[in-house]
Amino acid sequence: MTGTTRVQLAYGEAGLPVDLPAARTTVVEPVHAQGAADQREALRRALRHPVAGPPLRELARRGQKVAISMCDGTRAQPRHLMIPAVLEELDGIIDLDDVVILVATGTHRGNTEAEIRSMLGGAVVDAVHVLNHDAREPSSLVHLGTHGDGVPVWLNRHWVEADLRITTGFVEPHFFAGFSGGPKLVAPGLAGLDTVLTLHDARRIGHPSATWAVCEGNPVHDDIRAVVGAVGGVDFGLDVVLNREQEIVEAFGGSLFAMHAAAREGAKRLAMRPVPELFDVVVTTNAGFPLDQNLYQSVKGMSAGATVVREGGTIVCAAECRDGFPNHGSYREVLESAPSPRALLEAIEARPETLPDQWQVQVQAKVQTRARVVMHTSYLSDHALAAAHLEQTADIAATVADALAAAGPQARVCVLPEGPQTIPYLV
Repeated sequence: MTGTTRVQLAYGEAGLPVDLPAARTTVVEPVHAQGAADQREALRRALRHPVAGPPLRELARRGQKVAISMCDGTRAQPRHLMIPAVLEELDGIIDLDDVVILVATGTHRGNTEAEIRSMLGGAVVDAVHVLNHDAREPSSLVHLGTHGDGVPVWLNRHWVEADLRITTGFVEPHFFAGFSGGPKLVAPGLAGLDTVLTLHDARRIGHPSATWAVCEGNPVHDDIRAVVGAVGGVDFGLDVVLNREQEIVEAFGGSLFAMHAAAREGAKRLAMRPVPELFDVVVTTNAGFPLDQNLYQSVKGMSAGATVVREGGTIVCAAECRDGFPNHGSYREVLESAPSPRALLEAIEARPETLPDQWQVQVQAKVQTRARVVMHTSYLSDHALAAAHLEQTADIAATVADALAAAGPQARVCVLPEGPQTIPYLV
């Protein structure tokens, strides 16, 4: 089509092509990096030559109980490579009957057996005990006092009672915790509901430093580190940085905080992209499957778009949402509890207690007070989105054209095809 540029948006598993006006479109993507030539060898090197501290195998002792934390199914972690690599390092020292793999769900729903088999492979699931963390089940938690800035700490009993504790995750910018991975695989990943609600309360999330790629001075991440440093007992951390094909570019192992700091620098090199101006229209995604499974997770894509949209502009967010809002949790209920995004913000800021999923609503409402947000989904109805103060479009190109026309002849559109995998910043 003359005068247009075709952009492939990360959407579900297949992607979504969109034609936009070439002269008025700026596409911002992560730095393209080749995956490591040998993904398994990259992991072995990280386990045997850590950033700091001894190699994993030197930490293992016969008879130890081992707990391994991994991301849940809403994350693109290459668990099928990372978990076997860890188990191989422990082979000959640790009995597999003494290993438990904990799915660090935080407050998300537990993964089904089919999902777990898809994430890990049948051989691992058949050989090792795999458990979903349950933040709402008191009998599965241990109270460990109050740490950080008044955070009551409850952690998964299997994690606390293990002799050797290993986190595995992947690192990317996070919209209010700074970066994913590292200590987040303990708190909130393996934390009780009261711990998560405190770490994600309105005061912390409303702080200006609770944002993308900021850890030090970010009250959310400061308290995550304080909690994990005091009681997390992480003996070894393994994190990876991924490219757009979800291949391992770099792997980092070792003492948790030093390892995570190095992994964050690797993620910054790929994800942080400068732009010279704000845009009237931003088209964003939630990086495709598995990250765009529901609207709750897709707030990250909206938030990425909000970093470079003009006040009063338009954000179009393409997210498949095959898991709906989702139906579990209170996200939808909280979203629908006030007549407007501004009223939601005011209600959250005035409420002394924190509700589950309130933090996602708070960030979403903040985005919506800055810009109009239009969704493109395959599994949510216009009516359901309208009740959540969101619009829907079946035709992204037409919506962008209308928004550009309304903003004037100088208006421009920025496209983030990979959504929160790319964090643009103004220079």
